[in-house]
Amino acid sequence: MKILVLLSAGRHSASGAPRPVPVELQAIALGLALAGDQGGSVSGLHAGMVDPSVADALGHGLDEITILRIGAEDDPLPALAAEIAARAPDLVLAGWRGLGGSDSGLLPYRLARACGWPIAADAVSIAPQGEGLGVVQFLKRGRRRRLALMIPAVVTVHEAAPPARNFIYRARLTGTIEEKPGSGAAAKWTEIEARPYRPRPRLIGEGSAGGSAEERMRAATETRSVGGRLMVHPEPDEAAAAILDSVAGFRPVST
Repeated sequence: MKILVLLSAGRHSASGAPRPVPVELQAIALGLALAGDQGGSVSGLHAGMVDPSVADALGHGLDEITILRIGAEDDPLPALAAEIAARAPDLVLAGWRGLGGSDSGLLPYRLARACGWPIAADAVSIAPQGEGLGVVQFLKRGRRRRLALMIPAVVTVHEAAPPARNFIYRARLTGTIEEKPGSGAAAKWTEIEARPYRPRPRLIGEGSAGGSAEERMRAATETRSVGGRLMVHPEPDEAAAAILDSVAGFRPVST
C-alpha cells in the first residue's frame, strides 16, 4: 500500500517558531502502522516553500518528503492534485487542521473532490478491511463510529489518535527531501460583507435543538416568567385592587 501524508508549515501558537503540526505527526504514525501491516511505504508531501517544520517530520518516521515549490500566496490544491494523480497512492492522510494561523481545514475536502475520492474525517484508527479500510471515527463525548472505506481515499486524522513516534535526530539527518516545481495557481478569495451586529429575537424551541439531555428537558418543561404578581387565595378587595393596578394608566377615582 502506497501512503502519502500531507504536511503543512506549522507554527508555534505563542512564539511563532517553526514546529511540525502534532496531528500530522500522528497521521505519520497511523500510516506507518498501516504500511507495516500491508508491506507498503509512507512518504510526505508538502506544497509551498521549504520550511524547517516540514523537514522535522523526517525524524518522526518518514524516509522521504517531496516539496512542491509554489508561491507563498498560491493555492496548493492544483500542485497537490497533479502530484497525487501522477503517483497514484492508495491513501492520502492529513491532519484535521493545520497550525499556521490561516489554515481553514478545507484542503483535504477540496483535494478529495478534485481527485474524485471518498473522504473520512477525524480518524483515530485505520486498519485493513477486505479490499478497503476500516476507519474508526472520533465523535463527541468519547463516542466512536466505524466506517468502511474504499480506496483510494483521503482520511483526516483527529488529535485523539495514538501519539506520534518519538523524534530521532539521526533519522532527521538521513532522510531525503526532494524539491521540484509545482503547478501553483493564485488563490481565489471570497468577498466578505461586513455588517454591524444586530441582535436577533430568540426563536421558540431553540433550546430543544441541541445541548445536553438536561438542557433539552429544561427547555421543554421550564415555565418562563412573564411578569405580574402571584396571589394565592386573596381577599376579593385585594384581588380587585391588584387587577386595577396592573392596567397601565388606570387609577381609581376616590369620592
